[in-house]
Amino acid sequence: MTTLSAISIIRQARLRRRYRILAGFLLLLFGLFALTLVLGQSLTPPGDVLRVMMGEDVPGASFTVGQLRLPRACMAILSGLSFGLGGVAFQVMLRNPLASPDIIGISSGASAAAVFAIVVLSWSGPAVSVVAVIAGLGIAILVYGLAARNGVAGTRLILVGIGISAMLESIVAYILSMAPMWDLQEAMRWLTGSLNGATSSQVLPLIVSLVFFGGVLVSRARELDALRLGDDTAAALGVGVARTRAVVIIAAVGLIAVATAVTGPIAFVAFLSGPIAVRIIGNNGSPLIPAALIGASLVLTGDYAGQFLLPSRYPVGVVTGALGAPYLIYLIIRANRAGGSL
Repeated sequence: MTTLSAISIIRQARLRRRYRILAGFLLLLFGLFALTLVLGQSLTPPGDVLRVMMGEDVPGASFTVGQLRLPRACMAILSGLSFGLGGVAFQVMLRNPLASPDIIGISSGASAAAVFAIVVLSWSGPAVSVVAVIAGLGIAILVYGLAARNGVAGTRLILVGIGISAMLESIVAYILSMAPMWDLQEAMRWLTGSLNGATSSQVLPLIVSLVFFGGVLVSRARELDALRLGDDTAAALGVGVARTRAVVIIAAVGLIAVATAVTGPIAFVAFLSGPIAVRIIGNNGSPLIPAALIGASLVLTGDYAGQFLLPSRYPVGVVTGALGAPYLIYLIIRANRAGGSL
């Protein structure tokens, strides 16, 4: 057997393994989606669920499934895809698992702007979402600008983002301290992340964002893989490092900001999805699509658990935050044991 034949066999085996993993992720996501539609406070027969999804009017099920469960499940999947894809793009680009929008202040910026609009300006609805998207983009530009000294180092960007995030959280705390009681419930949604009150109209912005920004990120998968080798190596391979990084940042921030504007900052989904995907697939191709599927599964699972599997009802952001915080501590401890470098 020639060397080229052996390499071709190894590549084909890796490709088949990747397809099997992706198929497993899709089956898991489909199973979770079906579970959320069929089983809630009451059991809806799968046949009735299918009839509702086909547009038939089924007494009882049309309301329970068509107006409550289906929009909520669709929002969970679309927001999870957005958080997972946007988060792993940052982590791959900066070669650091801590480089997540949760950590570097983008989600905090969108949330702070939304809380300010709700409490101080008395805005609601789409206006709050637009402000959140603009603020997320603005904070990303600010963090990038402050960290861009002789090139953008991942550790420097993370530290700048943590500092800005802490500042924004103090502003939010001050605004909430003077908020009227009737504004607190809406404002808290932007601090915890929730799918409560999901409607079909909220699904469209997520679809548009995923098609546009997600398509940009997936089209840059090879350039991102090259950036994992370092800027110099990527440049030697013909990648326009500065241009690719700018495009990836804009697309990833767009995904995160739009998803945050719709659901609030569902904590740690963007942070967890990438490392989980990398651990499962290894170096077997780009982690972008696997991380997106894992993000969707995390949001669906967290929302279902928060509704039905815990003693009290909790927003999905509380459940994912409880999962993500220990993992963040684990990453920091592991980095210290490796020599204190992030």
